[in-house]
Amino acid sequence: MPYDTKTIAAAIDHTLLKPEARPGDIDILCEEALKHGFAAVCVNSLWIPKVAQRLSGSAVAPCSVVGFPLGASLTASVADEARQAIDAGAQEIDMVISVGEVLAGNWDSVRQGIDTVLRACGDVSLKVILETCLLDEAQKRQSCEICRELDVAFVKTSTGFSSGGATIEDVRLMRETVGAELGVKASGGIRDRATAVAMLEAGANRLGCSAGVAIVTGGEGDAGY
Repeated sequence: MPYDTKTIAAAIDHTLLKPEARPGDIDILCEEALKHGFAAVCVNSLWIPKVAQRLSGSAVAPCSVVGFPLGASLTASVADEARQAIDAGAQEIDMVISVGEVLAGNWDSVRQGIDTVLRACGDVSLKVILETCLLDEAQKRQSCEICRELDVAFVKTSTGFSSGGATIEDVRLMRETVGAELGVKASGGIRDRATAVAMLEAGANRLGCSAGVAIVTGGEGDAGY
């Protein structure tokens, strides 16, 4: 199907997760999201009060990452970060799966970790970042199946901070595994319109991008979140 600029923009989580991000950078991020009609502004939890205030009354959702970017925090800490972010105005939460537990095949621990954060989110949408570049196909599928069974809102490819980002193959695999019920968010390395459209055509319905403005204006963004 054809994707016009408005449709692409409405799928973008406009993202800034760099540790050197300053208050003024967050202000610009919000202004850009409002101007172009992006789905969300995705930031570290520190910035959620500022983002929530700036986006108040708009259709753009404040989104916080938690347990980011390693997926190696205590589950209780991740759940508490999610609760505090929501209290500060986050309308969506992106958590990192416990990558080490996935690699070890400790699926009960993986499930418990996701479920604990999901319960902390209440009615707020939870996206689960798999960090697909570190997993084999079976691990990706099993992680997606757990997310489908728990009924999270989205499965997401990547943090953008590891050895690779979203690929067409991973997006297709994730969509195939979760079916039509869950969202699929492609993130990491999406820096131009052609790549964004390719991810949507592969089955993504949300795109995590630091290059959202370049994507919708026909340019190409810089690397990194």
